[in-house]
Amino acid sequence: MSSHPEPEILEPEGRSVSSFSRRPFSRASGRWFSDENLDLLSHLLDDWFRIPGTSIRFGLDGIIGFVPGLGDVLSGLASCILIVAAWLRGVPYIGLARMVVNLAIDVLIGAIPFLGDIFDIAWKANRRNYALMVRHLAEPRRHTWKDFIFLGLVLAILAAIFALPVLVLIWLAEWLRLHY
Repeated sequence: MSSHPEPEILEPEGRSVSSFSRRPFSRASGRWFSDENLDLLSHLLDDWFRIPGTSIRFGLDGIIGFVPGLGDVLSGLASCILIVAAWLRGVPYIGLARMVVNLAIDVLIGAIPFLGDIFDIAWKANRRNYALMVRHLAEPRRHTWKDFIFLGLVLAILAAIFALPVLVLIWLAEWLRLHY
């Protein structure tokens, strides 16, 4: 433990921020999770290579995704580094939730053979997540309406996905009751 007191972080209005709103991280983790390294990781995973003669860029995420089953899981695990770094740096929960949803969409749709790999190249979840992390760190208490709309739509889609099988079972039970 250090004998030095933790420096006080001031908001633009001069108010101090509690130590719980930003998690400190060690110098060792700071080196691994520096802006430069995280930007390089997201660039490597999403847009490191360019198809000659086009503006289409892809990264290791798109290449690894061609390995059936295991590829999308491995690239998803590599993508988790950005989310962990954002959490260690104190990104608000709404930002972390958006990052997790971006990654979940990338992994789930990316698991579809061939079409999922094309989606991976277009979606670029890691670049999106890096941009979200930077935005939320620059303005830690400012959430945009897009954050809430995005999460609301995701929750509505998840509710529909979970409700659909229940509705099908109810319909099937009613159909069986009427016909047998």
